[in-house]
Amino acid sequence: MIRLTIILLLFISAPGWSQTRITWDNLSDVSFTPKYFKEVDEDLLYPSFGASVRALDGEEVYIQGYMLPMAPDEDCYILSRFPFAACFFCGGSGPESVVELQLKPDHPEFDMDQVVTIRGRLRLNQDDINYCNYILEEAEVYEE
Repeated sequence: MIRLTIILLLFISAPGWSQTRITWDNLSDVSFTPKYFKEVDEDLLYPSFGASVRALDGEEVYIQGYMLPMAPDEDCYILSRFPFAACFFCGGSGPESVVELQLKPDHPEFDMDQVVTIRGRLRLNQDDINYCNYILEEAEVYEE
C-alpha cells in the first residue's frame, strides 16, 4: 500500500517531468541558406533544422534567456540568448539565438534584458517570414 501511495504521489507531481529543459546549444542544430521570398522580393535565411531540434517540435520545453519586449502594447516579446545590444536584431547573432514568445494573456510585465526562464510548446517555423524560426506557444514564466 505504501508503494502504491508513493507511485501515485509521483504521478500527481509529474507535470514537471513532461517538460524538457533546453539550452541555446540545443537550438543551434540548424543551418541556413538564402531563399527567395516573393512577398518581400528578397532572399532571406531559410532554416534547415537538424534531427535533434526536429525531435523537440511540439514538445513542452523551458529555456532561460534575456527578455526583449519588442512591442509590449502589441504583445510582441522575444527571448534571446544574448542581451538586446548583442541579439540577432541588433548585434549580429544568428536567428537561432532568438525565440518568439506567444505569451499567455495573464503574463507579468517584463524589463528589457530581464533574465527569465520561459516554458511553452516549441514550434518550428520554416516558411512564415512574419514569425521567428522558433516559437514558444502558450508561453509563461517558469519557476524552477
